[in-house]
Amino acid sequence: MKAPHRAYDPLIKDGVAFVQFAYDVGLAIGLDAAEKTVTDMAERAPIRHQRRAPKYFEFHPYPLRVTQTSAVQTIGDWRTLPSVETVVFDFGAISVTYQIPLSGAFSSLARLSELLYDNETLLKDSRRLVEELIKTIHPSVNRPQISEFYEDYVLFQIRAFDDHGAHARLLAEAPTMVAQVLRADVDLRSEQEVQDALSVQVSYGSDDLTLVDWVAAIVFATAADDTRAVLEFATVQLLELRHLDHQLDSALERYYDALTRGPKGPVSLFTKADDELREIGQLQVESAVLFENINNAIKLLGDQYLARLYQQAARRYHLAAWDTSIQRKLKTLESIYDKMESSLSSARLEFLEWIVIILIALEIVMPFFQGKH
Repeated sequence: MKAPHRAYDPLIKDGVAFVQFAYDVGLAIGLDAAEKTVTDMAERAPIRHQRRAPKYFEFHPYPLRVTQTSAVQTIGDWRTLPSVETVVFDFGAISVTYQIPLSGAFSSLARLSELLYDNETLLKDSRRLVEELIKTIHPSVNRPQISEFYEDYVLFQIRAFDDHGAHARLLAEAPTMVAQVLRADVDLRSEQEVQDALSVQVSYGSDDLTLVDWVAAIVFATAADDTRAVLEFATVQLLELRHLDHQLDSALERYYDALTRGPKGPVSLFTKADDELREIGQLQVESAVLFENINNAIKLLGDQYLARLYQQAARRYHLAAWDTSIQRKLKTLESIYDKMESSLSSARLEFLEWIVIILIALEIVMPFFQGKH
């Protein structure tokens, strides 16, 4: 009787899981002012490169990187490191990243990935760290408020296996195991799901490979600071687009009601309606500026590998669909603004016409009253 076939399962000699939580904390953050308040633990620096790239591959402006300390968190059989990296972006986002050292069988990562998915322990701790940082840099944050929206993402970096060329064998002989890690699902078996999970692959050379999925990514490379920074930014960008889309949804509902309600009497003509128009105008400007800042914060045209990586991540996260949705809602908001302004102008004109009619009537009637005296 033949022994049952065992899937290829190499041992990880050196690896780390980066667990990211991204939050929207305000309209904008003054990085220079924030840096002054955390000088002893902050570092402003461009992305470190493992390959040559033109100087214009950089953030605009460079985010502020802060090292915070947290208690070691236990996640199943794994432990986080006490040092936590926090990245502050000028468009009002903060990203918190935990590190978990990896070793042992590759198959164990599926269980870890599942434990990390929407992990309440790390979510609560990361929010605490963000709150502590906001207290420190509060004067630098424009309209500080930590949104209920958040994005979490896990990047598994495998620096070394016990077997040379293990990542190629894993994809060839154990694709389901790899897909389970990417989808955070130890029960995943569908061939269609496996193929979809493994569909986004980016590599620079023969010895490295990056797999990008919605829940997690796997990087087979000895050095991947730039790769991680690009995926980190893509996750933050997704968060900000979701947050902005939600804000526009709420605004459209609120101002559509105001449009259909229309002005109710002279007081609303000169107070409430004007206030609503100012609010819409301010929201339009702020949303458009935030939208541009999010999409123009990083330039990757000088590095073809990272540009391809970002394009693939953007496709995986459906960033283009979010962009389209936001642009459509901004146009709808502009249309509501125009209609409200037109309605208000018409109402004011009608109000003035009534005043003129009343004045004319008084001018005609007054001589009769004066003649009786």
